[in-house]
Amino acid sequence: MRTKPLLFIATLCLALTTLLTVSCSKKNNNDAMSNINQKTIETTIQELCSQYGSDQEARIRRSVPQVASLWETADGTPEDFKSFCLQHYVADPTQLERMSQILQDNLESLLGCFNKISVDLKYNLHCEGPEITPLDEMFGGFDPSAHFTDDMYEQKIAFAVVLNFPYYSLQEKNELGKNWSRQQWAYARLGDLFTSRVPAACNQNLSNQLAAADNYISNYNIMMGQLRDENGKSLFPNLALITHWGLRDELKTHYNQGEEGLAKQRIIYQVMRRIIDQTIPQCVINNDQVIWAPYSNQVTKLDGSAVEDAKPEPDTRYQFFLNNFHAMQQVDRYNPMYPTAIQRAFNQDMEVSYEEIEQLFTTFCSAPEVATVAKLIEKRLGRKLEPFDIWYDGFKSRSTINEDLLTAKTQKLYPNKEAFATLGMPSILRQLGFNNEKTKFICNHVTVDASRGAGHAWESNMRSDNARLRTRIGKEGMDYKGYNIAVHEFGHNVEQTITLHDVDNYIMKGVPNTAFTEALAFVFQTRDLEFLGIHDANPNREALETLDIFWGCYEIMGVALVDMYAWHWLYEHPTASAADLKAQVIAIAQQVWNQYYANILGEENSPILAIYSHMIDSPLYLPNYPYGHIIQFQLEQQLKGKDIAAEIERIYPVGRLTPQNWMRHAVGTEVSTQPLLTAATEALKELK
Repeated sequence: MRTKPLLFIATLCLALTTLLTVSCSKKNNNDAMSNINQKTIETTIQELCSQYGSDQEARIRRSVPQVASLWETADGTPEDFKSFCLQHYVADPTQLERMSQILQDNLESLLGCFNKISVDLKYNLHCEGPEITPLDEMFGGFDPSAHFTDDMYEQKIAFAVVLNFPYYSLQEKNELGKNWSRQQWAYARLGDLFTSRVPAACNQNLSNQLAAADNYISNYNIMMGQLRDENGKSLFPNLALITHWGLRDELKTHYNQGEEGLAKQRIIYQVMRRIIDQTIPQCVINNDQVIWAPYSNQVTKLDGSAVEDAKPEPDTRYQFFLNNFHAMQQVDRYNPMYPTAIQRAFNQDMEVSYEEIEQLFTTFCSAPEVATVAKLIEKRLGRKLEPFDIWYDGFKSRSTINEDLLTAKTQKLYPNKEAFATLGMPSILRQLGFNNEKTKFICNHVTVDASRGAGHAWESNMRSDNARLRTRIGKEGMDYKGYNIAVHEFGHNVEQTITLHDVDNYIMKGVPNTAFTEALAFVFQTRDLEFLGIHDANPNREALETLDIFWGCYEIMGVALVDMYAWHWLYEHPTASAADLKAQVIAIAQQVWNQYYANILGEENSPILAIYSHMIDSPLYLPNYPYGHIIQFQLEQQLKGKDIAAEIERIYPVGRLTPQNWMRHAVGTEVSTQPLLTAATEALKELK
């Protein structure tokens, strides 16, 4: 039982967050803003143009106003500003390239070390080991890069970067970038480095809050062996399932188990509803010393006597959501290019607009193909669909295989993390077509750890460090759920390694946004049984795989819309309480459900789309998942009939272009749901 330590740690972290917020707010109120007026800007531009000629005018007119917008009174007088620009503007192309290389070399050292420190300090929070202590939580919330921006401006390095490598908007990158050279792309990415000036206290506050939310979610387990149905019957063995991932994955495994499986799915759905509306008793979380009946919400001790203090969880879930919002608000005023967390999540991080994503998702969820696929699922199940069937897993090959048999196989193959690192990863890469040299290189740059949470991949930011793969590994070895997650995370690690080591410019490392690394992770995950030597001989396999991706998009798009609309509501109601937020998230989930899901899956006003844990510990990350599924399908179409490893090595070293430019390079077209909708129609015809 870990309820009390978890609550103490969460309370401690929230207290630290409050102190940091106060500190940040005080700095906000005392800020001295820029005193660089338009006359000074224009005079500086004219002198630079006079010195370097008309061929430099476009860059000068772009960069000087950007430097002025970030220059504060403490940085110097208007005359100091002008002198700085005249002294540090670099016109010679050779010297500019030299400057670019110096910046990238030093950034790799700085960002790589910051990242490695974060990995080390959060290790006890993320990986299996002794009970988490308050000191672990405090170190886990520490951000070693919190002062990076302050230091770069204080040293005038940030101003030198902005002056010589100005910022381009998303629209400009999409249009101009079609014809840019690799050097021009690298220069544009250097221009993305300093578009804001967030004080260290605000960065530390945000880091602290996100660490607290992550710890809350990572240690939120439901003890399945302690659940009882309406008749007092226990349906599950002694499993500790993390919410929501573990609950969802357990629900998926019971599609081939008749009425018994259906009863298990329904009770999991009821547990999820209790978590969403916070009627879940606090004392059942992470506690195997009580018995819980989710339908009646009664809690008893192991001896059958009543639990006197079975109070509901006090809106903790939504308080963490709200704390994330307030931490983001502290950052907003220092982002002139992206003044809200919503704009930063979409225009800056995803480099796709909120409106474009919303249109993409709502159009897909409204497509007539959804109802047709639902009818097929209904026929395969032999019953009316229920809300939890958004997680229908019957199109996958593994849905016909008893998961206990799969677990027996994975536990034998991978009794510990070392076995997966030395045997599993090399086997996966060779089966995909990577040669021995590349297989060895990638595996040598990935470290495997046993995770406390559901699992994740953590990239490296310097070539001398390793990417991390985390998944749950039990005492008996890696069960099938842990293996399935490990394969997914290894897909991330492969992308992370290739796009760090094989890209031509460090500043171009990575992918356009996390949806693109999710896409490759999905490519790996869908082949998990093949990697175990289990091959599907079904002639309709490709059609079923298409429908599996289709249904997965339908499910996660609704979840993403709920997350998006909740953040939109928060910005309209910034003084909302946790109780207000809870009510609104549930209302939004019900509205999205009623509009796109109720007529397909039944039950008006289901709140189930609000269960995803990423809403709590990863602000506005959820849209990346369905976007990643769309990209995955287009990527799979490109990989069809080709050497997969060769295509991965062709596509991913292009690095961090904008999404549409990346897709044109990878598959020849931009991001679109139409290929998936068309393929789903063909798949339905084939299966019919």
